[in-house]
Amino acid sequence: MAAADNKTTPTIVSPHAFIAGLDDARRKREAEILLRWFETVTGLKRRMWGPSMIGFGRYHYKYDSGREGDSMITGFAPRKAAMTLYIKPGYRGMSEMLARLGPHRTGKSCLFLNRLDAVDIDVLAEIVADGVAHMRANCETWDA
Repeated sequence: MAAADNKTTPTIVSPHAFIAGLDDARRKREAEILLRWFETVTGLKRRMWGPSMIGFGRYHYKYDSGREGDSMITGFAPRKAAMTLYIKPGYRGMSEMLARLGPHRTGKSCLFLNRLDAVDIDVLAEIVADGVAHMRANCETWDA
């Protein structure tokens, strides 16, 4: 399957413009905080991925099936139900950090936060930085 088949690709939309268009005032405020915070924690460039995800960095993947493409290294999406953070490649060895984080739920590579102010932002930085370091060490091609 070719990279062109991937639905989530970088767009030319400004992350600031996307955030400005959010209806929920709290999500908008949290998204503005996270936009600056992710750049500080990761040192990676921000860009929109698809219509609603703000990603930082980019890496190329290729599965055994032949499917390949590019994806963000980390990022977030201000969803109505929860602020969703993308922690790649998932949570291997992060149980101690997750236990210190505060209220959250996890998916395969998603970290769901109901309220940003309810979690320990320093622990969140450890989690994001660990994921980025792992991606940098284990991906053949990536860029800031």
